[in-house]
Amino acid sequence: MRLDDYRTSDNVGEDRGGGGGFGGGGGGLGGLALLIGSRFGLGGIAVVVIGMLLFGMNPLSLLGGGGTAPAPHSAKTDPQSAASICNSSPAYRHSCQVLASTEDTWGRIFQQSGQQYAPAGLIFYRGQGQSGCGAAMSAMGPFYCPSDQKVYLDTTFFDELAGRFGAGGDFAQNYVIAHEVGHHIQYLTGVADKVRQIQASGSEAAGNAAQVKMELQADCYAGVWAAQNRDRLEAGDMQEGLRAAQAIGDDTLQKAAGRTPVPESFTHGTSAQRMTWLKRGLDSGDPAQCDTFANEV
Repeated sequence: MRLDDYRTSDNVGEDRGGGGGFGGGGGGLGGLALLIGSRFGLGGIAVVVIGMLLFGMNPLSLLGGGGTAPAPHSAKTDPQSAASICNSSPAYRHSCQVLASTEDTWGRIFQQSGQQYAPAGLIFYRGQGQSGCGAAMSAMGPFYCPSDQKVYLDTTFFDELAGRFGAGGDFAQNYVIAHEVGHHIQYLTGVADKVRQIQASGSEAAGNAAQVKMELQADCYAGVWAAQNRDRLEAGDMQEGLRAAQAIGDDTLQKAAGRTPVPESFTHGTSAQRMTWLKRGLDSGDPAQCDTFANEV
């Protein structure tokens, strides 16, 4: 996808805290549930919790409680420093350009409905950081935090996506960021709140089912963003995106972990579902076609 000549976003910051422990954020149980629910979907939180137990750490500190966590902090987005952050590495610059493109695209879409789009922020971090939802850790994968309306990204994830999951290429990276921005759209439209209510009041199975629909809608929104910028797509981009979607389906990940897929435990959808909804967005370019809650998925 040709974005080399695109502007970089001003809504960018960097958490240089170097880890800062595992506490903070004031997310609470609900905040962590939404944080985990809106990550890209590689199952990293289980690895994080197991690792913390092995090293004698308190997993409850992920919730912003327990242990002796340091005072929470939140990385800020500052237009004056955004340019220097974006230009500090090729991966950062590309991510900043993708974010800027989502801002312009969703700005136009919202304007067509007589609404004003409030952009999401993007916070880069390395290894460990802090979000408004609590800890940010690379093992979680990229995620959107509704508490501060920011996407959190350790760009080394792109190396993992290419090496471990065989889903390399710039458009696969674009899909990751556009998917998380899709969660921001859900926050703005109230979908995220509805899913949280279902998770709080229903059974685990019902909560997981609602989460799957939420994730698939974010996949579709990522496709809509790409379709709205079709003039910048290059040969092979769609294949890169679909390959990434296939690689991170719940069934594929569970099989890769040596487990028999358990549909009731899925939180992001099967590989086939993720590919279907990403392609639906790519084919239509219409967010109205992304109503996973009104369609069987």
